[in-house]
Amino acid sequence: MRIAQVIGAVTLNRQHPSFTGASFRLAVPLSLEELAGNLSPSAEALVVYDELGSGVGSRIAISEGREAAQPFYPEEKAVDAYNAAILDTVVVETPLIPTGITKTRKAEKTKGNKPSDGVD
Repeated sequence: MRIAQVIGAVTLNRQHPSFTGASFRLAVPLSLEELAGNLSPSAEALVVYDELGSGVGSRIAISEGREAAQPFYPEEKAVDAYNAAILDTVVVETPLIPTGITKTRKAEKTKGNKPSDGVD
């Protein structure tokens, strides 16, 4: 599952009867940097089947491939991407890594020594 931003709607002149009652949205999948707000969306847009009613600017969770067709089982639908959720808030947190331990072990490995276990 990926997070994407809706950038538009797809208008159909005709559609298969199995798609009645839903709409199609144009959405761009977001990378971690884009979710953190550091970059604007740059991926290729894809068409998403939407029964939830997302709008332009909404952030949505999309499932793709075989998982996109699972909500319709046992009926078969030719869906490659499905809007599984409309997201109110997305919070991106960076994990805290103890830098002192990592730098010490890297320095010891660089010298050709194995990390000391405190025993000489």
